[in-house]
Amino acid sequence: MATQISTAAGTDRHVGSPRSRVDGPAKVTGLAKYAGEFTAADLVHGYVVGSTIARGTITGIDCAAAEAVPGVLKVLTHANRPDVSGKADSYRDMVGPPGTPLRPLYDANILFSGQPVALVLAEDFETARYAASLVKVTYAAETPETDIDALVPTAYDPPTKRDGIKPPPEPWGDADAAFGKAPIRVERQYRMANEHHNPMEPHASTVIVEADGTYTAYDKIQGVANSQQYLTGAFGLKPEQVRVMNPYLGGGFGAGLRPQYQLFLAMLAAKDLGRSVRVVLTREQMWSFTYRPEAVQTVSLGASPDGALQALRHDAVQGTSRYEDYQENIVNWSGTLYKCDNVKLTYRLAKLDTATPGDMRAPGAVSGLFAIESAMDELAVETGKDPIELRLINYTDSDPVEGKPYGSKALKSCFEQGAARFGWAKRDPKPRSMREGRELVGWGMASGIWEALMMPSSARAVLSADGKLEIGNSTGDIGTGTYTILTQIGADALGLPMEDVTTKLGDTNLAEAPVAGGSWTAASSGTAVMKACRNIAAQVFVLARQMENSPLANVDFERVVFTGGRIEVAGDPSRGVSIKDAMRAGGFETIEVTEKAGPDSDFAKQFECYTHQAVFVEVKVDEDLGQVRVTRVVSAIAAGKILNPKTARSQIIGATVMGIGSALHEESMLDHRLGRFMNRNLGEYHVPANADIHDLDVIFVDEEDKANPLGVKGVGEIGIVGTAAAIANAVFHATGKRVRDLPITIDKLL
Repeated sequence: MATQISTAAGTDRHVGSPRSRVDGPAKVTGLAKYAGEFTAADLVHGYVVGSTIARGTITGIDCAAAEAVPGVLKVLTHANRPDVSGKADSYRDMVGPPGTPLRPLYDANILFSGQPVALVLAEDFETARYAASLVKVTYAAETPETDIDALVPTAYDPPTKRDGIKPPPEPWGDADAAFGKAPIRVERQYRMANEHHNPMEPHASTVIVEADGTYTAYDKIQGVANSQQYLTGAFGLKPEQVRVMNPYLGGGFGAGLRPQYQLFLAMLAAKDLGRSVRVVLTREQMWSFTYRPEAVQTVSLGASPDGALQALRHDAVQGTSRYEDYQENIVNWSGTLYKCDNVKLTYRLAKLDTATPGDMRAPGAVSGLFAIESAMDELAVETGKDPIELRLINYTDSDPVEGKPYGSKALKSCFEQGAARFGWAKRDPKPRSMREGRELVGWGMASGIWEALMMPSSARAVLSADGKLEIGNSTGDIGTGTYTILTQIGADALGLPMEDVTTKLGDTNLAEAPVAGGSWTAASSGTAVMKACRNIAAQVFVLARQMENSPLANVDFERVVFTGGRIEVAGDPSRGVSIKDAMRAGGFETIEVTEKAGPDSDFAKQFECYTHQAVFVEVKVDEDLGQVRVTRVVSAIAAGKILNPKTARSQIIGATVMGIGSALHEESMLDHRLGRFMNRNLGEYHVPANADIHDLDVIFVDEEDKANPLGVKGVGEIGIVGTAAAIANAVFHATGKRVRDLPITIDKLL
């Protein structure tokens, strides 16, 4: 039987319609519970003590005063850490980079400021927090190295490549020679400050000790299977001994891809005490791990007078920790976006005395595209070309890096529709030529690109005789609307109202699925859900055909539609059978199916698959004060089939806001003398607030792609990638000042 995306008809069709979030009521009424909110009768509270130095060794820990506080049960340190594995391989997780993972409380060595050095365990949180202030730690401190500029000369090509991150391709042509001969040359350095994710929900883990000796861990994680693998490895447990759950996530943005140290500490304490334990990190402690690392980038563009690229070089040096080789795809985007015969892309790492950086929304692309799209804007100025015209001159319908055509690429349509909506044709190209009162007005644009991936996934579907459908797998809804789109897919596949479909996520007892990240969840889990539900539909159809005097007895599966809880001949509603009647007639109380889905290897051999963006920005700059306001953004997105325009638009808007943060606000400031991030709170680390956000407009450009049966590409990251560059380009147009070091703050304009 043929696999169909959906057989729902007419008004019953949910996929493609702007549906409200099915998890919305639980979130706004407080019924949704997060990792730090689950409890148990014997719950113990843990509070982490972090190191005050960035490099050195612990010479002593005095816990006596803390342990004397009434209600304190124990203080765990490296000196009394229970016997667990010390092997580095035992601590590896599914998405970790090469190197030696952090082993909390392993020894006296300090690798970064804020590293956990003790865990205070008490009967309540307030007591644990107070007692933690009494723990006295002494150190033999060494001088930390956290200034990437000082380490650029010793940067190195990582010997072991990170799984899933393509290293730069081998150069093609002779970029150095071609750049030297090019009539027009642009060579500039660009950089973006360290940024921290700052999700609203803090990182937390609650480990419940069950009566049968097993554990249920509630963890802030974007993929519960990753936390389960981490716990079984570090503690020598079997998967059936540890169930990990995370039904809701209060924002992750990549910070929740890897298990963080509070999970290890909660499980360590639970095993040691034989009691349930909760460890919640403070906002300040969340600055002690995972962040978007600063990268020092140099882009060199050589072009002919008409703007055609003759040479393209993009080099990046990015910071990583001393103990792991964290890697991102920063420079490859330049070679993928533009047609050029002479290209050289290089990427190196610098070892810093910080925690290992982490994937932050569109990792690598946000940094890399800021550089290349700023450089392209500078080239447009040098050649006298309109920024869109310059990009069209160097447009390519195939991926120069891989040498394969795109499965689809509607970036030209993004340019056209975005420019029309924005009113780009009215732009005076001369800097400082547009003004409103005391404010200079600038218009800028940029291109965006992100991978459209599909990962192996599975999903379980159960149809009951009462016509109710339950679907789900272990992936998480990280705020993107996964609960809703999977519900829509399941409802359409069996022609049911969404109210009759229940979606369950974030539980290792469910069908296995990858971590929620990389913009692959819709394609991966969505396809698996669709396949499972279509399998059920085929079985129900057989039952319907076998009914006595069935109007479907001589009808093929391809001729029927599932709609309104019925199976009907397409175009003839009078010839149909209800799903409930078919199951009752067949004697089935439930039909349960688990299906697997994965990428199409034949398609991947022939085509490359990416999402694309054209983003247009208006800024207004107070000439006297240097204050920048982003007053309008139009983001035109080509991302295949849009499953839910309402939640997809929300994703693009959220990503745009984060892009505004990168361009104008966000900066994690390191004191290189201490090796410590200094602005570790939301008072001093600025993120865009309501007053910073004005008119944000989203266009979804029609695009068909056959990379997966749903035709989707994912929208979680494409909305952020070009935004910072477009803002920087608009600021230049407004002021005539080119800022190549983000964020663009008042001092850089005055």
